[in-house]
Amino acid sequence: MGLLSGSVSVTRFNVAPFPEEPDFEQARFVEIQPGSEVRERIGFVTMEPDAPYVVGHGRYAFRVRLDKLRPDPTAVKERLKQLIRTELDTSGFAFVGAKKRKQLRELAEEELILKATPTSKIIECCIDGNLLYVASTAKTFLGRVTELLRKIGIVAEIKTPWLDRGDPEVESDIVEAHEPGQSILGCRFLKALMEDRELMIEGEAGNVQLQTSEARISLRGAVLGELHRYVEEGAEILSAKIITADSHYRFDALNYRISGLKVETDRHDHWTQLLDERLEKIAAAWDMLDGRYEELGSRLIAA
Repeated sequence: MGLLSGSVSVTRFNVAPFPEEPDFEQARFVEIQPGSEVRERIGFVTMEPDAPYVVGHGRYAFRVRLDKLRPDPTAVKERLKQLIRTELDTSGFAFVGAKKRKQLRELAEEELILKATPTSKIIECCIDGNLLYVASTAKTFLGRVTELLRKIGIVAEIKTPWLDRGDPEVESDIVEAHEPGQSILGCRFLKALMEDRELMIEGEAGNVQLQTSEARISLRGAVLGELHRYVEEGAEILSAKIITADSHYRFDALNYRISGLKVETDRHDHWTQLLDERLEKIAAAWDMLDGRYEELGSRLIAA
């Protein structure tokens, strides 16, 4: 899933002013060579081979590639058994102590990692004016992307309507908002959408997560009856499947992120045209959410 194909999971960032021509090559991706002691590499690659990073006025399309070199866990276990057997036969002891077992495991990993092939993760991104779209909602990858961008002078901060508006923090007795950008206002916003006629929580094939004072609850299928009951009892809605006239997706309320957004497009002769259309529809989904929040924001804070 990414910006160019399939359903998309996407997180938005506000981008501070940066150099007119950021040097992505300064932090380009370099492959891990066989036999190298390097275990991880991260860097920029172009969206397509030999494509430019600049794809329009104020628009930069790129991918972040993260390679990790790890031995196969099953192979490590098997090799460790062999090393332990050899150690017992050589030493004559009846068992291998914890310290020696740890040393043998490290030896097994070092032997196997020389034969291992790196695993790759590709994250598609696009800077469009003062917005950065990252095709991921995974906290670990989002942090790596923004960290890499800082190396070339681009500072990106999580974009949410409560941060943009400077809304005060809201507390909840059952949900903690402790990560950057998180807010209980997102949960209250999602609750308010239960009454919306154009941007609604999917009721027939729903997928909802709630937090009560005792547990986290997952609802699937025809969720509205149970959803209303839990909300009336004081539960907070953490995420839900949203449906509109044009699209449907899963909305992470606490973090204000979208996942599983299906984007229908026409056929195009060039990938940049496809990117234009998909970004336009991705932005439209965000705009609808932002517009609703702008209408409801003051009421959410007062509540």
